[in-house]
Amino acid sequence: CGYVGRRLAQRLRPAWRVVALARSPGSVAALCAAGIETITAELDAVHLTGDLQSAADGAAVAYLAPPPESGTGDSRMDRFLAALGEARPTVVLYRSTTGVYGDAAGAAVDESSPIAPSNDRSRRRVAAEHVTRAWCEMRGVRRVVLRVPGIYGPHRLPLERLQRGEPALEPAAAGPGNRIHVDDLVTVCVAALERPASGIFNVGDGDHSSTTAFLQVTAELAGLPAPELVTLAEARERVSPGMLAYLVESRRVETSRMREGLGVTPRYATVAAGVAASLAEMRAQRH
Repeated sequence: CGYVGRRLAQRLRPAWRVVALARSPGSVAALCAAGIETITAELDAVHLTGDLQSAADGAAVAYLAPPPESGTGDSRMDRFLAALGEARPTVVLYRSTTGVYGDAAGAAVDESSPIAPSNDRSRRRVAAEHVTRAWCEMRGVRRVVLRVPGIYGPHRLPLERLQRGEPALEPAAAGPGNRIHVDDLVTVCVAALERPASGIFNVGDGDHSSTTAFLQVTAELAGLPAPELVTLAEARERVSPGMLAYLVESRRVETSRMREGLGVTPRYATVAAGVAASLAEMRAQRH
């Protein structure tokens, strides 16, 4: 129960009984202090501890944990499902990534588009999608997969990147982007748990501003210097391999199924609105 999970737990209470899963003593203490019942479990352990089976039986399960850092499978998901034993949840919600579509050269992708992950990080997400499908089909459990783009919100803005003066691609080289404000993602999760929907749903705010535009808007609203603009060739010399791989993948994620099937219209439909709200919440917390 991390960044998204904690906000989801707070949204669901008090209408739901919420049980969180956390691994570090600090996270467990913080969740308990917030009044959230918590099970301690380490998803990287050989054998999970904690009574996950009884907690999950008859419950809605929202699995938001990232996969491990290496390999092409998701051993964390494998261990979690094994630990559920004979439990039969009412629904399993899995947060995947729009990265499973790979590079579409700026073209639109929807849930019917072929998956073509271009890196192991996305391949691990594909593996988890397949594992949850098999597990849920075997038990007759409703399954929802949310393919989620970049998540931003309070304390998840690229402020440190801007402060470090990292460059951004010039507009001509920057393809369309996809992202979602954390509170809009929480709204999608709640709808997926409460509505009788199943299958795969792309998530996004519909604002396909590039990463460069996102950085520029954030800098302006936060009162920071705008990022230096560089060519793609220059970026290959100055940007980390991981960030470069993210920047060169380009696609427009279509989200009509999310809007129609889950009934969700994002509150923060533009980068400017979402960043402004995030900064306002951060300022309010400081004061």
